[in-house]
Amino acid sequence: MFRAPALVLGLVVAAVLVVGCGETVLDSTKMEEQLKASLSNSLGEKVVSVDCPSGVKVEKGTTFECTVRPEKGAKQVATIEIRNQNADTSVINLRPANE
Repeated sequence: MFRAPALVLGLVVAAVLVVGCGETVLDSTKMEEQLKASLSNSLGEKVVSVDCPSGVKVEKGTTFECTVRPEKGAKQVATIEIRNQNADTSVINLRPANE
C-alpha cells in the first residue's frame, strides 16, 4: 500500500504563473512535474502521474487536491496548501483516493 511517511508532509514546491488583471495563479503543469519528482523521491516509489487543478489562485492558506498515481498500488490524493504569496506550497496530507 502506498502511504505517506512523515518525510512527505511539509514537502515544498513553488510553481507560479502570473496571469493578466493582476491575478497570480499556480502553474499546474509545473506543479505536477515537481510534485511527481518530489513524491517519487520521498516515498521511494515511482509516481507515474500527478493531476492538479488549473487556475488555483495564489492566496495564503488556500488548499487544493492533486491526484497521485504510483507505479504500484492504489491512486492517492495529495492535499496541498499554499503557504505564502510567493506560491510556496506544502503537502499537508496524502491519503487513498475513494474511487
